[in-house]
Amino acid sequence: MKIISWNVNGIRAAEKKGFTEWIATCGADIVCIQETKAHSEQLSDIVRTPVNATGMRYSSFFASARRPGYSGTAMYALKKPDSFDTLGIRAFDDEGRVSIARYGKLAIISAYFPNSQEGGARLSYKLDFCREILTFCNAHVAQGGNIVLCGDYNIAHKPIDLANPKANEQNPGYLPEERAWMDMFLEAGYCDTFRNFCKEPNQYTWWSYRFHAREKNIGWRLDYACVNAAFLSNVRSSTILSSITGSDHCPIAIEIDV
Repeated sequence: MKIISWNVNGIRAAEKKGFTEWIATCGADIVCIQETKAHSEQLSDIVRTPVNATGMRYSSFFASARRPGYSGTAMYALKKPDSFDTLGIRAFDDEGRVSIARYGKLAIISAYFPNSQEGGARLSYKLDFCREILTFCNAHVAQGGNIVLCGDYNIAHKPIDLANPKANEQNPGYLPEERAWMDMFLEAGYCDTFRNFCKEPNQYTWWSYRFHAREKNIGWRLDYACVNAAFLSNVRSSTILSSITGSDHCPIAIEIDV
């Protein structure tokens, strides 16, 4: 199974930049989307239920924010899952932070972690979200399940994960509290699959639109596909699709045996 995750920074804007053409040819069985900034009824039919290159139609699920034009996640699946769900916690469902597809014991999650914002204005909300995501994952694994937690974590974990770590130590996305949660998450029995395959620096998934940052590869690795440790042997590859444009983030891909 091939899973692609992408923060599109507005799915209606992405449609104008070739999103439907991309999804038709990306070869994914599951596509996890973050920052949709839309409700499904605002979208064209081809965005709601796109078709791949072989004519197969994706089932879709949208978890949209109550606030218009804000946040939101979505999932597309070639094989309809047993269920589509949200996290089930109002504080986060009201911002459309999580979409979940279940296939038997496997839960595939599209998550848009909150931005802690300047001065840590939403750090408490973000850490609450992080705690609840970990609680969900732990409960699912404790019941004999496996998880693939894809999405924009809005955290650069280690100095290797951003171009200018020293200059960003007090900036959102690289705050000590955020990085400490990532440490705790991995120590709790989860694996950053990309780093399992690639230890190299200069591997990023987000670049500012300013100062030609993407051309210069001055970026941050904010997007992850993490799995529980027992499932790591099922992961065949985990990559960054940095050549794909259309957002300030690029997609990431993970291939798993199920």
